[in-house]
Amino acid sequence: MRSVVIEQPGRLALQTRALPQPAAGEVRVKVKFAGICGSDVHIYHGHNPFARYPRVIGHEFFGLVDALGEGVDPARLGERVSVDPVVSCGHCYPCSVGRPNVCTSLQVIGVHRDGGFSDYACVPARNAYPVPAAISDRHAAMIEPFTIAANITAHLQPRPDDIALIYGAGPMGLTVIQTLKGVYGVKQVWVVDRIAERLEMARANGADEVFNNAEAALPQALQQRGVQPTLIVDAACHPAILPEAIALASPAARIGIMGFSGDACTLTQQSITSKELSIFSSRLNSARFPQVIAWMADGKLDPQRLLTHCVPAGDVERAMQMFERDQRTCCKVLLQFE
Repeated sequence: MRSVVIEQPGRLALQTRALPQPAAGEVRVKVKFAGICGSDVHIYHGHNPFARYPRVIGHEFFGLVDALGEGVDPARLGERVSVDPVVSCGHCYPCSVGRPNVCTSLQVIGVHRDGGFSDYACVPARNAYPVPAAISDRHAAMIEPFTIAANITAHLQPRPDDIALIYGAGPMGLTVIQTLKGVYGVKQVWVVDRIAERLEMARANGADEVFNNAEAALPQALQQRGVQPTLIVDAACHPAILPEAIALASPAARIGIMGFSGDACTLTQQSITSKELSIFSSRLNSARFPQVIAWMADGKLDPQRLLTHCVPAGDVERAMQMFERDQRTCCKVLLQFE
């Protein structure tokens, strides 16, 4: 079978590997579509501290169950499944309080263990979620990205009367827009980014107002409009964003942080406690797949609005470069393994 392997930082190879056999409690998935994520690019460049090499990357994937390990229900053979990349122990403190995404022995498929950029992938059976016929194959590969939005919004508990501000109109920001609008019915969603074409994507995904902060200062613009956001999501994760978000937020607002920046930023306790702000961080997803599958099947989310390219798996290096470099016309890129 073909597997996309990062042999070492900066070196990607399309290797021929032996067909894997599922262990007890696992299923083997014949991969049909897999999405490229920024974290895949980070592993490629050696910027993910959790990855070990060589590594088959890919944590957004969909396919058919074609083999079963010992103890797996035979009825699962042939199922259409989307794979949750979060593999947790089930008994540590985070797992016991419903936070398997920060399990003390967390493994992420495609990061800590081989992933879905491969013709076949073996995964724990409990991580392979059945996908109803109402969701197409391509859209099923987009379930995982929307679980990231589901996770942060579960923390933030949006209300229809919130004034929401999202920093970043990349794929993660766009999934949050759709979730706020389609699931929670938020009536006013602002999006800020530095790329005009990305802001157009934000509008196409439901944003009510967009702002280019490469052309003017956001604080002054919001002040002139009399806008104080009650809910803010940082989907860009530059160190300068959190201090600005705290300054812009309404008293009693909620702020969500979606990413990893290793760079320091300067905050004061007074700026947070004077408004009694709530600040939430979010990593991966905590068993949000059933929720997102239901939302997607009900038409509350539209993955097609994010999908801009579908590329044969053999052209993976070109697809990765396009995803990384062409932020004006490229949003989500799928690899097709059929």
